[in-house]
Amino acid sequence: MADDTTAPTYVADTLALALVASSDAPILLLDGDLQVVAASASFARAFQIAPTAINERSLFALGGGEWDVPQLRSLLRVTLSGAAEVDAYEMDLKRPGKGERRLVLTAHQLAYGDPANVRLLLSVSDVTDARLAERLKDDLLREKAILYQELQHRVANSLQIIASVLMQSARRVPSAQLRVHLYDAHSRVMSVAALQQAASTVGEVQLRAYFTELCQSIGASMIQDHDKLRLRVEADDTVAVADVSVSLGLIVTELVINALKHAFPGDRGGDILVSYQSQDADWTLSVTDNGVGIHDGAPAKVGLGTSIVEALAKQLGATVTMADAHPGARVSVEHKQPAA
Repeated sequence: MADDTTAPTYVADTLALALVASSDAPILLLDGDLQVVAASASFARAFQIAPTAINERSLFALGGGEWDVPQLRSLLRVTLSGAAEVDAYEMDLKRPGKGERRLVLTAHQLAYGDPANVRLLLSVSDVTDARLAERLKDDLLREKAILYQELQHRVANSLQIIASVLMQSARRVPSAQLRVHLYDAHSRVMSVAALQQAASTVGEVQLRAYFTELCQSIGASMIQDHDKLRLRVEADDTVAVADVSVSLGLIVTELVINALKHAFPGDRGGDILVSYQSQDADWTLSVTDNGVGIHDGAPAKVGLGTSIVEALAKQLGATVTMADAHPGARVSVEHKQPAA
């Protein structure tokens, strides 16, 4: 029977041994000299070491000495002193003639109140398969991203070819009315190409640069005299995720094409301004022209794109309004954050 001074240590050791013996995870109970006091059966199975070659041996002498890693030795010494604990320390276990394993180690000092009987509980997790799965997943994601970018590149090239054919056809046809329709189709294809480029963007899109590029594409195909008819963009430094930017771009495309077709009949010149301003979650996108206006002559109207603009605005939680700009017309798409 243990005396009164050794009874607490005896009880604690008994509990620690019971914990190790009943564990399904690889666990070692080490003494102050980092000798193995006890090892779980799963430790012997996991690392293919005979149970008789584990107990009462130094941790660093187990197997073929593969556990003798200087950094691990230092960490365990520090843990024994009580200055720190090993928490999720990762190491590669290199065994001669066997595959390398990636391990995660956790070590805790068992304080018995007796400096001469310090114990260390070392648990080991083999994460080799998990790390391999993570690498395979990362590789697949990278491969998917490369294929996606290649697909986007091919789509962009196809759209450019279609736009070029439409432009060449528009220059050859004798009918002025047909020419207008072909220029309109060319403009829409080029706009779709710009939208497709934004949709393929990973992360956020800077709206000012995006709207500027989009309007340059529309103007290149629909404005013959850029000194007479001007298309400008004024926007703040807002950035938006790709899905939102595509919806906004489609709205801009429909409204700008509508203004070019209806606001400046005949040989009339003027200006079209695309504006985007935001404050916190509120924002306003507007397209303003100084053309014939709503009441003066032919009305500036959204035309066939009305349903598209209204559907996109609804999707963004915004409302569409049309007003007289004195002169010209203004179509605004406005989003207001609901009051708390």
